[in-house]
Amino acid sequence: MLWPKWFLFLTASSLISFSSIFGQTAPVRLVYDVAFVKPSEPDASDGEVDPLPGGTGYNALRISVKDMLSVMYRVPGRQITGGPEWLYSEKFDVLARTDRPYSIDDLHLMFQNLLADRFNLKLHRQIKPGPVYVLTIASSGLKMKLVDPGKDRHSPVTTGSNDETTGSRVPMNYFCFWLGQNLQNDQRPVLDKTGLTGTYDFTLKFRPQLPPDASTEGMSPETQSLPSIFTALKDQLGLELIPQKGPVETLVIDHAEKPSAN
Repeated sequence: MLWPKWFLFLTASSLISFSSIFGQTAPVRLVYDVAFVKPSEPDASDGEVDPLPGGTGYNALRISVKDMLSVMYRVPGRQITGGPEWLYSEKFDVLARTDRPYSIDDLHLMFQNLLADRFNLKLHRQIKPGPVYVLTIASSGLKMKLVDPGKDRHSPVTTGSNDETTGSRVPMNYFCFWLGQNLQNDQRPVLDKTGLTGTYDFTLKFRPQLPPDASTEGMSPETQSLPSIFTALKDQLGLELIPQKGPVETLVIDHAEKPSAN
């Protein structure tokens, strides 16, 4: 059958138009350019998850998938459920690289996609009301130093042997995640209500919270004499944790498979 020239022209034009529209609106799925995944050596010691300097990738060494998910989704491990037991007990090494620098949030999204692809991971978020802490600026005023975010990627909060915690260029979303990890007794997520959008330097000394069934016998007298994390936040950083009811997010793992060889 011969179609009229005007019909062919309109059809071609429409296809070009629709292609152009969808080409502009289709989201780009962020992935690493190179990724290497393998099981860690048997009986490997506890590892670490660190971004590379310059924003060009991530190393996750001797880490369980659950711990990787906790870091990449900024959700405390206690708020991750479901899936096979090996996700929690077995450790893996992941080396991931990009061909140019990316923001830390983009690197996290890439790592989420990497876990989904290599572990055939399927999960969903569950949000239910529950006990939370709201982080606000104390009436005494903020005592953290506002700094330029910089281009170097690093682990922004570290704790030394003298019980002093140092924050370097810390955004509030990461700070709230870190606080939630340290609230062992309350096990409440921390929601940011400070209104702070920058990155901050700080030093903080506090008595670590232990799980309810843990003993303080291993703590030195100096550590036991330190203020609670609540008092330290208020006096040293000008921040306050207020207990409230709010949305509690849980990551539920629906499916996972061990990765194939690289």
